[in-house]
Amino acid sequence: MASLGDLERAVMDLLWDSTEAQTANSLRDALAHSGTQDGKELAVTTVLTVLARLEKKDLVTRERDTRPHRYRAVMSREEHTVELMNEALGNVMDREAVLARFIGGISGGEAAALRRILEDGPANSTGPARDPESRSAPSGQTA
Repeated sequence: MASLGDLERAVMDLLWDSTEAQTANSLRDALAHSGTQDGKELAVTTVLTVLARLEKKDLVTRERDTRPHRYRAVMSREEHTVELMNEALGNVMDREAVLARFIGGISGGEAAALRRILEDGPANSTGPARDPESRSAPSGQTA
């Protein structure tokens, strides 16, 4: 799976945060208000180009039965992250060493959540557990 550029990431973040499919114009307006473009006004054609690239990467689907077309993420942010992690692990010889290094870099709260998931099974996980002293919460949430 190809990595995302800054603008692709910003568009995906907007789509992941939205409960409804979005038009290129609504995404352009949201990008302008988010400050991710350092005050630069994006052309809607630029956003359409980014959406076309994301569609080619199978990250976005286009609703063709509406005009203007609407776009939505194919998978959740979490599912995308899992795919990236699985791809990264699939390309190494010593997965255990990589996992050990990864675990060495997580917070106490994240380690506790990992232990709980390993004991209870992933189907019983209710979502991200946050250690209030460690990392910041995902956008739109407080730690």
